Amino acid sequence: MPKGGLLLAMLLWLAGCGATAQPTQPTALPAPTLLPTPAPPPTATPLPTPTLVPTAVPGVLYVDAGQGLGPISPFVYGTNYGPWCIVPYDLMPQAEAAGITYLRFPGGNWGDQNDLTEFQVDDFIALARKLGAEPSISVRLLGGTPEQAVALVNYARDRGYHVRYWSIGNEPNLFDKDEYDTVQYNAEWRTFAQAMKAADPEILLVGPDISQYRGNPFSDPHDRFGHDWMTEFLRANGDLVDVVSIHRYPFPTGLNAPPARIDWLRRNSREWDLIIPRLRATVREVTGRDLPVAVTEVNSHWSSATGGEATPDSFYNAIWWADVLGRLVRQRVDIVAHFALQSRTQVGGWGLFGRFEVRPTYYVYPIYRHFGRDLIYASSDDPDLSIYAALRDDGALTIMVINLGPQERSRPLLLDHAAASGPAEVWRFDAQHPAERIAEQALAGGDLLTLPAQSVTLYIVPQR
Repeated sequence: MPKGGLLLAMLLWLAGCGATAQPTQPTALPAPTLLPTPAPPPTATPLPTPTLVPTAVPGVLYVDAGQGLGPISPFVYGTNYGPWCIVPYDLMPQAEAAGITYLRFPGGNWGDQNDLTEFQVDDFIALARKLGAEPSISVRLLGGTPEQAVALVNYARDRGYHVRYWSIGNEPNLFDKDEYDTVQYNAEWRTFAQAMKAADPEILLVGPDISQYRGNPFSDPHDRFGHDWMTEFLRANGDLVDVVSIHRYPFPTGLNAPPARIDWLRRNSREWDLIIPRLRATVREVTGRDLPVAVTEVNSHWSSATGGEATPDSFYNAIWWADVLGRLVRQRVDIVAHFALQSRTQVGGWGLFGRFEVRPTYYVYPIYRHFGRDLIYASSDDPDLSIYAALRDDGALTIMVINLGPQERSRPLLLDHAAASGPAEVWRFDAQHPAERIAEQALAGGDLLTLPAQSVTLYIVPQR
């Protein structure tokens, strides 16, 4: 969980990237005397082709409704929540209307600094049910015990809370770097995992939740011995983990770097078309199989920056997040949890909600709520215009176009294997429209789409 300036001493080893912050360094758990020998990975089996960036059709926004790419995971519209979050009563209707589908608790490093109480779990489950979100709980690793973790698993099961997704610790690569390493972490994680699975074999374990993963062996987190956190985790625990998870905050780019500018965010979302394929390739190489992948903490900044043109509380952050989310959907990520549901401005601008206000990034969720469930092929050759398309359960074709640039843009839309039965609903999020329905437009293919500067536009096309 980002915490501003108190992170700085911990990040001196990171060249050119930020990381999720820790306010203090608790005492590390004693090092184990022996690393348990993991079971050998399963025999390699034929793996599905990774999702690549679509090849653009020059000069047009292209959609092929006949080329299905598979179902979209229902858990990509998630966020983080914790005892440090407070959703004001007056904003609860907006929270319920957002369509949040996955709620990670307690988000950030709070869970490795505090023991969860039964009351806090009860309160969290009540909120998850109110929002209609799948609950996920992270047990305390640093300063915690397997017995405490098992007690939480048993409590959730006995109360009928049906918590399927569990994780163990948060960003272990940011624990005391002079004392804590991959060997100790992997042994401890395995001990916790085996105990939790023994208590409830039906749970799914998410990990390792390492910070600042980029899929680059030169810049990804390493311990003091030079061991890659992700690779070593998969070697030791690839047989036990059910969902492989990472965190990423691209800005600030250094300890003394300023908050991001709009142009930086404008170019940044493309990194996800490299990060996710590289993560999947690593999982395949090390474990010999495919595993679901998750991004369980993500925002534009790890720092507590607010008030800038592209800080997490800004309008442009919302445009950036809409495009990032579209790329993660296209890359077939299984779980995505934005950071975070709520944060006071004095703490940081990450939250979809402030203390009394709705922040711009919130509006990405209600507009995606109208998006379809089955991804279909869509492409654009304009670096400022991103396009994503899907089919809904009612048969409608949905087309999301995001203009990242500072100028209005117009492009013809080319539709294949689509037959509109009437005009499309048009929904828009921009500086004048808070994710609202604005008009209807006939879309027969070849029609010109005019996209306002820095905007998200959703077309819902009824099909014959």
